[in-house]
Amino acid sequence: MMDERSSKRPARLGSFRAKFILVVGGAVLFDLLVSGGLALWNVQRLSRDATLEVGQGLEAASQEYIRTYADSTAAQVSLLLRQVHSDVGTLAGVLQAQIDDPERNSDVGAAIARTSPGSVSLVYDEKGKWSQNLPGSASVVSVWGYLLGPDHRPKPDIQRDLETSAVLDIVAPSLLQHGASKLQMYYIGPKERPIFRTAPYTDQAQTFDRLYSGHNEADFWDFFFPGLYESWQSWAKDAKTRPVADDITQTAPYTDAITGKLIVSFFHPLWTADRQDVAGTAGADITLDQLAQIVENVKVAQSGFGFLAMSDGNVVAINSTGEKTLGLRSASDASGAGALTGLERSLKGSSQPAIAKLALDREQGIQHLLLQQDGNEVPYIAIVKKLPATNLWVSGPVRQEAMLLGVVVPEREIQASLYAAQAKISEATNRIVLYQILAILMSLLIVTIAVFAASKRITSGISALAGAAKRIQAKDYSVRVAITSRDEVGEAGEAFNRMAEEISYHTENLEQLVEERTAQIEDAKEEISTLNAQLQRENRRLGTELAVAERIQLMVLPLHQELEEFQALEIAAYMRPAEEVGGDYYDVLKSGNRLKIGIGDVTGHGLESGVLMLMVQSVARALQEAGNTDAVKFLTDLNSALFKNIVRTKIDKHLTLAFLDYDGKEMILSGQHEEVVVVRANGEVERIDTMDLGIPIGLEADISAFIKTREIAFEKGDLILLHTDGITEAENDAGELFGIERLCREALRLKDQSAEKVVSGIVATLMLFIGSQKIYDDITLLAVRHR
Repeated sequence: MMDERSSKRPARLGSFRAKFILVVGGAVLFDLLVSGGLALWNVQRLSRDATLEVGQGLEAASQEYIRTYADSTAAQVSLLLRQVHSDVGTLAGVLQAQIDDPERNSDVGAAIARTSPGSVSLVYDEKGKWSQNLPGSASVVSVWGYLLGPDHRPKPDIQRDLETSAVLDIVAPSLLQHGASKLQMYYIGPKERPIFRTAPYTDQAQTFDRLYSGHNEADFWDFFFPGLYESWQSWAKDAKTRPVADDITQTAPYTDAITGKLIVSFFHPLWTADRQDVAGTAGADITLDQLAQIVENVKVAQSGFGFLAMSDGNVVAINSTGEKTLGLRSASDASGAGALTGLERSLKGSSQPAIAKLALDREQGIQHLLLQQDGNEVPYIAIVKKLPATNLWVSGPVRQEAMLLGVVVPEREIQASLYAAQAKISEATNRIVLYQILAILMSLLIVTIAVFAASKRITSGISALAGAAKRIQAKDYSVRVAITSRDEVGEAGEAFNRMAEEISYHTENLEQLVEERTAQIEDAKEEISTLNAQLQRENRRLGTELAVAERIQLMVLPLHQELEEFQALEIAAYMRPAEEVGGDYYDVLKSGNRLKIGIGDVTGHGLESGVLMLMVQSVARALQEAGNTDAVKFLTDLNSALFKNIVRTKIDKHLTLAFLDYDGKEMILSGQHEEVVVVRANGEVERIDTMDLGIPIGLEADISAFIKTREIAFEKGDLILLHTDGITEAENDAGELFGIERLCREALRLKDQSAEKVVSGIVATLMLFIGSQKIYDDITLLAVRHR
């Protein structure tokens, strides 16, 4: 055994110890570098393989989710259409059964005529040259002028159709209340007797007169639905000529004459008893909102959306986000459907090249698109599905139509989980590589110490160390080497034992650390899921509240028929809120022979501004109904009531407000608001400043000292415009304001038009001026013309 001094003596270059250090140390160093390098390479390869496998799995799952979502939405749209088809088929079945049994048809018609004379008793309209039953019946029936005799009464065969078609009063109300939601159901007679019976009752013929000039002198079917009746006649002769093996015919979306809404009509032709010709049709209308609601509610990831399109690419339903993303351009085209007004918003006309080139004649599964956004190309995933084919009439012969349902979602959103998983794998890989490098460096240090500590008894020590090393390799970290000497071998044994203890300690702690970190991640994941669910519920609740507030606000605006009640004046109005709920106010209140027209602008917009607007409307109507005819007292009392409500509700809002009072002779202006524009019949334009006529409502408890009035001369042919600053302060893309001067020029240009055309003309010019610029403020415009 070597003594202490010899053990500390440095090894000579030619000594065994030096050779041992060179050979063994070099071999061990080489082994560590190779094994460490292989380990690092394997870790990197495993990381790449794991990332690839996870990516492929998540991508497949995401695409399957989009496909499933598209299938589910398509099923909802198809179910709605099938429900409408079923209801129309039911009505057609009842009417067809009556046609097939003339005797029963006559008996039923006579019975209904006796029990419900209002269904078949008509009144002739001298102005319109048509006849129509009076309100009170379950349906309205219109008989056009060319179907009446010289005595203005229906011809005998027309009268029989009036009586027999009244069976619709029995069936249609029940169908309207059950099944799919329908706007109206109706019966239209054959080409030689096209009486028009519709449930529920509406001002049918009056509306047609207003919107469709000349319809009462033209053949009904050729005027409104050219080519449709002839297609049915060809079906009667040969059922194989039907594009789709179904009698139901659907129209493209168009503007309904009575409601002004975009609708889709479904017709079921009725056949003569011998099935050789057409005996009329049963029909039903649904609003496009019902289809649009299903599609616009599509929500994939954060900003994914759906769209519904015709086979020619015309999009009939899409939300505003999707319309902007796909680069669609909207326009109304009255020439595309005879006398009806259709909707034109085509994928083929998209400003996005990838959308304009989409193949619409077949399903292609998942498609990857690059769409332009803010000057960058953003990758999107899209899927387009075909709905079951139907018979479609647009103009001319009926053709086959298979509507398209599309779902579009940004790749970065649908693959967010993929990117997160890849980041986690990369992070774990880097951590393992760092630990591996540290382990290699530590091993190098330990090996170097062990080699330099070797002695002439190293052989026996090496055997013990080899056995212990094998147990370590078998993950038995409890192994220890017995120390039998105090020389280099003993020191190597002690060093090995320390190494085993450290490996055991780090292994146990690493497992515990991984378990703790895994538990923390699971807890955080569960907490995030809970918060996301709460956030979604809150978003739905807020969205519902805003929708209710918007609906209530629109409900209190003056109805179109209210504006037409004033004999001496033409009144037209337009209001567009910047958000779901606006802060602009206008109203037209009538009490006896007095008329009060109000306009106001609440500071800001949104829910609080909309609530204050509703307060103004309610208080103003109450004061008007109470007989308050003094303009100064009216504004003073209105301000007092609103001021107290503002204090109570702590709404930090106020508004400018002005009223026009008209008794048939004098027009009195009171209150502070925007300038009033008066265009005289001779072309002279006056701008009346209201700054000295009051102060904003809701600032002070008593404003009686500030309210003044001004009389405005208002003669025949004169035009008065009331507006909010949403018009004059609207900006175009260059930041230029629309301004009061431009408003005056437009009013002067349109002065000889009706009030309705003045409003629509100014609004059209304003929207063209704004272009793609965002609308930041509510827009309200009223036109009052002295007849």
